[in-house]
Amino acid sequence: MTRARHRTPAHPAASAGTHVVPTGVYWGLFAAWAVNDAEELLTMAPWSRSAVPRLKARFPRVPDAVWSRMEVTQPQVNTAIGLMALLMAAAAADGARTQGRSAFFRTVLTGFGLHGVAHVAQSAAYRGPTPGVATSPTVVIPYSLWALSHLHRAGLPPASRALSLALLPVATGTVHTLARRLTRTTRQAA
Repeated sequence: MTRARHRTPAHPAASAGTHVVPTGVYWGLFAAWAVNDAEELLTMAPWSRSAVPRLKARFPRVPDAVWSRMEVTQPQVNTAIGLMALLMAAAAADGARTQGRSAFFRTVLTGFGLHGVAHVAQSAAYRGPTPGVATSPTVVIPYSLWALSHLHRAGLPPASRALSLALLPVATGTVHTLARRLTRTTRQAA
């Protein structure tokens, strides 16, 4: 009787398939996010101040509470982006650590790509530019498709688009709610 030898693959990604996923796939998530959020950092607060009156006029039946939550200050934007940076850095690091096997990484990556599509759809619905739209078709969507194609070629299962889409407003809403509370506390303490 001959015993079969178990061979350890030369590269951990080789066990998922023959395609080796470039490191840029993992850390590219954080880099692409940083480019997109740099745009949002520069445009979100000024855009919210000018967009709310226009949207109020277009949708007069929407309660004022909705519009007041939509207006954001620059400190709120800065804080929300800083909080989101923690999530994105954790996802990128987990992707690198597991070489793409992390469900957390794949879910965030898929959500990030869908968020780029949402930016484009949001601008179409608004009938004008919105924060994040310039870098969505030029950075977010191309990076996401490139990264997902590498994971696919490596035989790694895709994340659920439905779950990624459902978690997107949860993550965004959470960081903006925390940012609003943190900046309110900071203003009151000053």
